[in-house]
Amino acid sequence: MTTRTPLFTPVLLVGCFIIMVSFAVRASFGVFQIPIAAEFGWLRTEFSLAIAIQNLAWGVGQPIFGAIAEKIGDRKAIVIGAVLYAIGLVLSAGSTTPLEHQAYAWLVGFGIAGTGFGVILAVVGRAASDDNRSMSLAIATAAGSAGQVFGAPVAEWLLTMMSWQMVFMVFAAAIMAMLLTLPMMRAPVTATRAELEESMGQILIKAFRDPSYTLIFMGFFSCGYQLGFITAHFPAFVTELCGPILPGGVLHNIGITSTSALGAVAISLIGLANIAGTLTAGWAGKRYSKKYLLAGIYVGRTVIAALFIMLPITPVTVILFSVGMGALWLATVPLTSGLVAHIYGLRYMGTLYGIIFFSHQVGSFLGVWLGGRMYDITGNYTMVWWIGVGVGAFSAIVHLPIRERVLPNGLMAKPAV
Repeated sequence: MTTRTPLFTPVLLVGCFIIMVSFAVRASFGVFQIPIAAEFGWLRTEFSLAIAIQNLAWGVGQPIFGAIAEKIGDRKAIVIGAVLYAIGLVLSAGSTTPLEHQAYAWLVGFGIAGTGFGVILAVVGRAASDDNRSMSLAIATAAGSAGQVFGAPVAEWLLTMMSWQMVFMVFAAAIMAMLLTLPMMRAPVTATRAELEESMGQILIKAFRDPSYTLIFMGFFSCGYQLGFITAHFPAFVTELCGPILPGGVLHNIGITSTSALGAVAISLIGLANIAGTLTAGWAGKRYSKKYLLAGIYVGRTVIAALFIMLPITPVTVILFSVGMGALWLATVPLTSGLVAHIYGLRYMGTLYGIIFFSHQVGSFLGVWLGGRMYDITGNYTMVWWIGVGVGAFSAIVHLPIRERVLPNGLMAKPAV
């Protein structure tokens, strides 16, 4: 008689909480675009570059923290990440020049890497049973969206009571407080005998020689570009370009009276819709081909983004876009991480997924930086938006040739066809 392993374990619950707090702070940075630029008289590019560097540092740090977790332990990696995160926020709060914000963004980015998907999904994946793994990864990913639901609105609310510098300090305290839950996070190293016999160098060589790994790496780029650009610039985009919120309307009656408030709520709606979308992706990933699901998600994003930019930007289209894009927002993460675990095993999942995630964050860097740069040059985000549409279509195509099967120990994959 077999015993069914529970889905919700202490590792999953703590992992969800850490990701939720980390992503609540991370998702709020777009809200500070206008206040910081207004206080110092900066171009939009200056703070955009700080957010872009933060995303790049997150990508650089992800495989590093994955390797740290696999060498010295998951909890130690998370502590290091949280400390760097908090220090970066505190130093940023005292910054008065663009260069300072851009320098300290490296600390924040490394902090997100240590408390974000790479480390947490690896430990959650190892702690979950084979039957529960796809759903566990989806739930942990959805927790990031839960943080996004309240991160931007909380930042907007705090800004009505205190300076942006004090909000950064409050966020730093929240990051450190989440470490109180770490004693509950203990995950076994679940791996096959063959996986345990392989060194990190061997599995990396095997992955790098596999065309499917390269295709996954390239395909994740557009996810980062689209998410980075929207997270950093959508609140300002809505504030400046959306049609007015009319008195007597539904939004006005529930307290959303300005396009600035709508911009923050839009980020929250994206996160809320993504909770359902990510959980659905986790459910589907256990039953259907992950590569085809990923291709379908990128097609959906491409269509939604193209329609939004072609139509007049009104409160209604902002809400519809937020819900539609949100449903596909992080649905790629459990499918991509699950694909890596399925093909290459669990032993070095953190490092392998971290390297692929670097591609995601290069995309994020370009999306955030180009958004600010092109805005300063052209006065709008149209060109950057259409680039996002193009790279989304590219990602849909490159996922199709991936060979979705377990890579045997010591053997190289056949070329993708």
